[in-house]
Amino acid sequence: MLRLIATRLLSLAITLMAVSLAIFLILEVLPGDPAAIMLGTAAREDTLAALRLEMGLDRPALVRYLEWVGGILHGDLGTSFTYKLPVSTLVAERLAITVPLSLLAILISTALALPLGVAAAAKRDGPVDKAVLVFSQLGVAVPNFWIGLLFILFFSTYLGWFPAGGFPGWAGGIVPAFKALLLPAVALALPQAAVLTRVTRSATLEVIGADFVRTARAKGVDRSATLRRHVVPNALIPVTTILGLQLSFFFGGAILVENVFNLPGLGRLAYQALAQRDLIVIKDIVLIFAGIVIVVNFLVDIGYALLDPRLRSRS
Repeated sequence: MLRLIATRLLSLAITLMAVSLAIFLILEVLPGDPAAIMLGTAAREDTLAALRLEMGLDRPALVRYLEWVGGILHGDLGTSFTYKLPVSTLVAERLAITVPLSLLAILISTALALPLGVAAAAKRDGPVDKAVLVFSQLGVAVPNFWIGLLFILFFSTYLGWFPAGGFPGWAGGIVPAFKALLLPAVALALPQAAVLTRVTRSATLEVIGADFVRTARAKGVDRSATLRRHVVPNALIPVTTILGLQLSFFFGGAILVENVFNLPGLGRLAYQALAQRDLIVIKDIVLIFAGIVIVVNFLVDIGYALLDPRLRSRS
């Protein structure tokens, strides 16, 4: 197991380095003037020269890349051109919204998908199974931002139960903050819950048809105990892999959902930085999102090994 962890950590570090190099090359080295992109083609030459000097574009690309990576390792992400604030400060403020939003969406998605998938497989071709299949098909077909707009129209505008957008801040209390995050989290969770429900149903059906399950039933183990002790633990192995892949979609989907609900999270910061051509912020945020995906995949690999003893024995 330790060998597996060490191998995955080495792979994680190499992948992060490769991603950071790709981001740097695309934004600062490939043909095009980063200063002109940020200020626009109508900017004066002396203004462009001053920004190039401020960004260090007069220095070799390798030096700039090493300084950027070194600064990240020390917690220095640079200074935003638009906000005139350290990017680390901006990111920390926005992560305080994006991380709870994504975690709440993950919790809602998992809490919906696992029971529905198992129930549909246990009652195959019955009313429950057909209803679950309809839910999963609708969830896959409908994008999360459209679900968010419907939620705003119904629960905020018509019923007035939830705020239509914005975030009161954690200092205002947990309940108001939770109410502001609940609709966005559900809108973010439903499409992924639909996918996870289908995967859970398929994995459960596959395990139900296995020989060891039929043997357990032949020995007199009742249906519910068989599901709880034998079917669900084995069905969770492929489900864990899909859930890990979905975690990146939760953080990526937050960009659209945060803009629909006007939440000042990391996704909205990325959208604003892109609109304002703040390449310094864009570069750091893209690396952060990529880092989250890579770290999540690492944790999924470890979780997969914990669930599947065969992988531990190989390592």
